[in-house]
Amino acid sequence: MNLDLTEDQIVIRDAVRELCQGEFAAQAATWDHDDAIPPSAIAKLAEMGLLGMSIPEEWGGLGYDARTVVMVIEEIARVSAALAIMVAVHNSVGAYPIYAFGTDEQRKRYLPKLTSGAVGAFSLSEPGSGSDASALTTTARLDGDHYVLNGEKNWVTNGRHTWTYLVLARTGGPGPKGISAFIVENDTPGLMLGKGEDKMGLRASSTATLAFDNCRVPRANLLCNPGDGLKILLASLNKSRPSVAAHALGIARGLAASVVLVFISAVESYGL
Repeated sequence: MNLDLTEDQIVIRDAVRELCQGEFAAQAATWDHDDAIPPSAIAKLAEMGLLGMSIPEEWGGLGYDARTVVMVIEEIARVSAALAIMVAVHNSVGAYPIYAFGTDEQRKRYLPKLTSGAVGAFSLSEPGSGSDASALTTTARLDGDHYVLNGEKNWVTNGRHTWTYLVLARTGGPGPKGISAFIVENDTPGLMLGKGEDKMGLRASSTATLAFDNCRVPRANLLCNPGDGLKILLASLNKSRPSVAAHALGIARGLAASVVLVFISAVESYGL
């Protein structure tokens, strides 16, 4: 397999690198200190189309292949691990599931905003359910033209300052076949946003809790069919996993560059 970058990918890489070095590198430490990525940074990413990398052009995205997406995530992670996580999660499990599993009506409603500046999040984990997705207890009961959601969610990346949450909830009996996926907007009555987590690292990337108290979500916001939540979950997570590796590689490359700069500075200072 040839992993060399194409000419187009080199152009994209250089443009992202210029943006990151010129606009973000000097501010990244402040973002982590302040526990927030400023809207201006998100707007600059949106201007380059980087909030719609996995979405085809017909729906407002760039239609990048997986190799190009991970290349972009790596470049962002070199200067800000928190910003890279925000971009990776938004693209892979925030916006992509709506394109891959949504109806045309859902795509028309959500993708134009999600590719142009609004941020998406993904909500699976609960206080008593993490990697065992089939153990989740948040419920979604059909009531006329709405589903009524009740329960709690933990560790929601991009949890704050987010427009849409892709929420996994139980519509059927126990086990994986009873899980469904819903698009929940941030101002939906009954949705309550908890405090952000005070983390040791990636502090600018918001991690929050959610609570649903008779939260009424339109039936039209069900993604795919009842019981398809686990299928959507696994497909979306598979989309996100290469970005995790790219994120780690970008952090390592950024650290290596910093070590080299410190070494050069020491040599110059001590005349070695």
